[in-house]
Amino acid sequence: MTSAVAPAGEEHLPLDLAKPVAIILFGSPGSGKGTLSKYLVDWLRIPQISTGDMLREHIRAGDDLGRAIQDGMRAGKLVSDESVNQLVFERIQQPDAKRGFILDGYPRTPAQAEEMMRLLTNVGAGEVVIHLVVDYNIIISRMSGRRVCPKCGTLYNAVSRPPKVDGICDLDGTSLMIRDDDREEVVRERLAQYERQTQPLIEFFRAMNDRLIEVDASRERPEAVFARIQSRLQVLIQGGLVQA
Repeated sequence: MTSAVAPAGEEHLPLDLAKPVAIILFGSPGSGKGTLSKYLVDWLRIPQISTGDMLREHIRAGDDLGRAIQDGMRAGKLVSDESVNQLVFERIQQPDAKRGFILDGYPRTPAQAEEMMRLLTNVGAGEVVIHLVVDYNIIISRMSGRRVCPKCGTLYNAVSRPPKVDGICDLDGTSLMIRDDDREEVVRERLAQYERQTQPLIEFFRAMNDRLIEVDASRERPEAVFARIQSRLQVLIQGGLVQA
C-alpha cells in the first residue's frame, strides 16, 4: 500500500489504543475513501482490511475457497455471507490487527453487520463507523471529467487538472480518452447501486450506537476531511466510548 502523509503537525498526536478499535469505513466511488484509508493506516498504525482484496487473493491462489468463489461468480451468484464473515473473522485475529483494523467493503448487508458486531465482541474491539457523505452532482462532475492518455497512462481532469491543449496529452501529444468507468451514465449507475446497498447499513449503525461519524467529503480537500475525522476519533477513543 502506498504511504500517505498526514497533514503537518498531526502525525504524532497521542492516542491510546490499548483497547482495539474497529473502524468501519463507508464512502461512495469518488468520495476519497482510498486516500482517507491511507491517512488512517499511517496515523493509527493499524491495517486496512478489504474483503474484495481477500476474495481476489483466494481466486489468484486457486485454493478451495477461491475455486468456489469463481464458480459462483460464473453462475451469477454472490459470495455467501458465511464465507465473507469467516474470512473477516480469520483476518482480524492475525497479530497485525491486535490494536485494531479498518474494514473496507464489509459489512455489505444488515445481516453481515449483525454478524460483524458478534465478531467484534469476540475479539474485544469497539467500533466506529465513518461515513463519507458526498454531493453526487459534484462526484459525477469530478469523475466524468477524468481523461487518460492511452499511451503513457497520465491522468487529467477537464475541471481540476486539464491538459495544456484540450484533449491532448502534455507529454506525448496522444489524444486523451474517457475510460468506460468514468462515463457519466456509468458513474450515475455506480452511485445509485452504492446508495441502494449502503443506506440500510447506515440506518442500522445510526440506530444502534452514537459512534457514527458523518463528514461531507464533497467540497474539502482530503487532508481537511482527514483532520476533521481525526479530531472526532481522538475524542471518541480517549473519551472511552470505543472500548472492549
